[in-house]
Amino acid sequence: MVEKAILVMLVSASPLSELRGGIPLGISLGLPPLWVFLLAVAANILVLFPVFFVLVLSYHVLLVRIPLFPSYIQRVRDRGRPLVSKHGFLGLALFVAVPLPFTGVYSGTILSWLMGMDLKKSSLAIGLGALMAGIVVFSLTMGAKTGLEYLFPD
Repeated sequence: MVEKAILVMLVSASPLSELRGGIPLGISLGLPPLWVFLLAVAANILVLFPVFFVLVLSYHVLLVRIPLFPSYIQRVRDRGRPLVSKHGFLGLALFVAVPLPFTGVYSGTILSWLMGMDLKKSSLAIGLGALMAGIVVFSLTMGAKTGLEYLFPD
């Protein structure tokens, strides 16, 4: 059971699948559904901090040495500032909450860093968005499981 739980956490922390892969995997492996939900959401949210710090570190160590990169980042932030001030916290949370490709914790973290958002505020928004995405994926997975069990009883 521990191996299955670790697998669920690894898949949920993966940039390609995130919660969209971890929750269905855990439920299909026969783990308790609520446990799967909690493991997957926690693993997905915890990815935020390493990704953010890798972005900050790589920018300050490597990317600032590229002649046009700092001015490019500043132009992107200047252009995005009206959207961030208008939609900020809620916009970022909803962006992460949509369980579609390229809208999860990884993309939300990159977006918040790129727009120069406050780490505490964006972490809360991203965590809330991951929780909402987890609820959506969990509900769809349990609904599909129930429907398949009804159509194909043992």
